[in-house]
Amino acid sequence: MLTHINDKGEANMVDIGEKKVTVRTAAAYARIRMKKETLKALLEADLKKGDGLSAARIAGIMGAKKTSELIPLCHSIPIDRITVDFEKESDDSLGILVRAKCEYKTGIEMEALTGASVAALTVYDMCKAVDRGMVIEEIKLLEKTGGKSDYRYEG
Repeated sequence: MLTHINDKGEANMVDIGEKKVTVRTAAAYARIRMKKETLKALLEADLKKGDGLSAARIAGIMGAKKTSELIPLCHSIPIDRITVDFEKESDDSLGILVRAKCEYKTGIEMEALTGASVAALTVYDMCKAVDRGMVIEEIKLLEKTGGKSDYRYEG
């Protein structure tokens, strides 16, 4: 059953008024592939625009905080913590991991996913002068805890 659709088939914001407040966490992942030289410049903070990873970290945090303004039916939630980390996965790919935590009536997975997406887009923006062929390959929820159920990506 789709919770964001009412009995008339219209978009509907879920009523969370009766839900319990619980600690909720989520982790999301994104990967961006680029030329080896681009990744090297990014990791060494040797880009004309400046330190790309610092910009992407801040953008990922800001993106997570703005999720309810970007995704129409998301609730505005009090976020307790957001972290954005980067890992060189190969000579031409960068992994982005966003972890988020709140204590509220609804989950924080959309915030983690939005943060990962915005961080990846910011890496693209910071590096596009040297590599317009970058590809954001994957954005996925890795795990979520709290509320009625927990989830862990099994892929």
